[in-house]
This record gives sequence, C-alpha cells and structure tokens, in this order.
Amino acid sequence: MRSWSIPLVVGLAWFAFTLTPLWSLYNLARAVQDGDAEYIERHVNVRTLRLSLVRQLSDAIRASGEGGRAGQRIADVANVLAMPLADALVTPRMVIDLLDDGLPQGLALPEGAAAPSGGGGLRIGDLSRLGAYYLATEMRGFRTVVVAVPPDRPRAEQFRLRLRLRDWSWRLVEIDMNESLRGRIAASIAAAQRARGEKPAAKPDAAPAR
Repeated sequence: MRSWSIPLVVGLAWFAFTLTPLWSLYNLARAVQDGDAEYIERHVNVRTLRLSLVRQLSDAIRASGEGGRAGQRIADVANVLAMPLADALVTPRMVIDLLDDGLPQGLALPEGAAAPSGGGGLRIGDLSRLGAYYLATEMRGFRTVVVAVPPDRPRAEQFRLRLRLRDWSWRLVEIDMNESLRGRIAASIAAAQRARGEKPAAKPDAAPAR
C-alpha cells in the first residue's frame, strides 16, 4: 500500500464511522413516531438523562428567581423542586412526547413560545432526510455525538440530543432543552412554589367544650 493511500483509508474509515449514529437516530425517530416505549426504554440511559434534566431545570429555576426573600427561597430549593419534575420527564412515554415535537404536553406549562408542532421534533420520514441531520451532527471524540433537532430550525427553537456509544450501540444520554422550554418549566415550578407559600395556614380545631 502506497503511503499516500493511508490517509485516504483513514479518512474514509472515519467518515463511515460518523454515519453510524445516523442509523441509531433514524431508529429512534421511528420509535418516537410509532410510540414504541419498549425501544425507548432500551436505548435511553435513564440515570444520565435524569441528572442532565435536573441540572438544566435547577439552573433555569435559579435564573428565573425574583429578588428578595421569595427569589432566594426558590433558588435554595431549586434542586429539590427539579428532581421530581425530572423523574416525571424521564419516562418512556414522556421522552416520546418530548422528542415528538419538542414540547412535553403531559406537563401543565404556562403559555409561551415553544417548538412548533407538526415537524418541530425528531422526524425522519425517509433516509433522504438523514443528510440534513448529518450536517447538524457534531462528533465529540469517538464515543459521543451531539445532534441539533430539528436541523432546519433556528438555534433558539432547537433541542440537542447527546448520543453515547456503549457496547457497539448508540444510546440517548441527554436532551438539552431549548431556553424557551426551560424557562416555561421553571416559571411553572416557581408559580407553584409561590402559591404554596402564600396559602393561608389552616386554623387549629377549636377545643372541645367541656
């Protein structure tokens, strides 16, 4: 083998390797459209995804905190508030819901901008669509890839999927929600916390007459 051909072979091998996440992404998109919760459960790292969502929601809650004691109280309990919500999000059905159009309809959120429905999520109708996703793919070493979804939307409307190679299979380990969705979830949590704090204390029962 001539010396000039070695870089060519290495380059072709690397290009072929960068195509492997797209097949997993295609299968993931099919599972989302088919509502295949069993496939999602097998190909999602639940623990890593939950920790990622807790971090995102905690940061969003702190960023949305108001001034004064109320805002400080919300910031102090950010992790406590984010954990149960992350648990609610990290279920196969909710992951499907989120990836379908970028908005978890199962959660009661305030009105606001959101990723458009009808094509705003992980949708790969046919293999020709993979070209756009390939251009939106960022390889980070040999074991991690980040994909912007949907690839043809403005950055502010996209969410990012992080896939990691494990046992020769790419698995979803993180969904980086867009700022609008994080803000809406944080606003919902903060409103619930304020309402809980403003609720009047229950009056003690009257002492029984003797």
